[in-house]
Amino acid sequence: MTHIIPKQKRVFLPVVESDQLFPVGRVYCVGRNYAEHSKEMGDDPERDPPFFFAKDASCVVPASFSDVTGISYPMASSQFEYEVELVIAIGKGGRNLTPEQAVDAILGYAVGLDMTRRDLQAQAKKKGRPWEVGKSFDESAPVSPILLKNDRLSVDVAKAEIGLKVNGDVKQISRVSNLTWSIEEVICKLSEVFELRPGDLIMTGTPENVGAVVVGDEMVAWVEHLGEIRVSVTD
Repeated sequence: MTHIIPKQKRVFLPVVESDQLFPVGRVYCVGRNYAEHSKEMGDDPERDPPFFFAKDASCVVPASFSDVTGISYPMASSQFEYEVELVIAIGKGGRNLTPEQAVDAILGYAVGLDMTRRDLQAQAKKKGRPWEVGKSFDESAPVSPILLKNDRLSVDVAKAEIGLKVNGDVKQISRVSNLTWSIEEVICKLSEVFELRPGDLIMTGTPENVGAVVVGDEMVAWVEHLGEIRVSVTD
């Protein structure tokens, strides 16, 4: 049996201090999961439950902790915006997970960017249409190597600083503890509507002060204790 067209290339993320690779399955994103970002987007964070959208696995760009990773300015947009996020790598699947099972499902963590064609997203929202055109496009999810949840990661990621700079200027700064829905709650809620699988990634939301970048800009995104990635915008 042969394939009628070439198979789509699968994306793999390196694992820190290991020769193993993490095969990326599905990429789930949590909308407006920091209160201040919810406010700047016009929502009431006290009222809104978490909601989810997805990026295709092919959107993921492995980003190094040591080198600059280039991503192209996307087609059809004039408002290309950054969103720094803590990324969860799922190692065990399941549905309707308890908080204890949610913790056990976490294989490790990474630093990610949920790059957004904000103008196209805004147009879709105005017409009540899905967000894919603004969120799920080529190179829209640079993600760092995965740091496994084991003895090497003895710190509490739930309290870590998260931030982003553009050309050296701090644009986003917060702490993971400011999540409206915690890491475990996000996993539990997501498992109520999708059966999670090993290989899934969950982008947990972004702090306030999202903004646009242009060709030539360089972003530095970090989560305390995990590391930082440098991503430049190219033609």
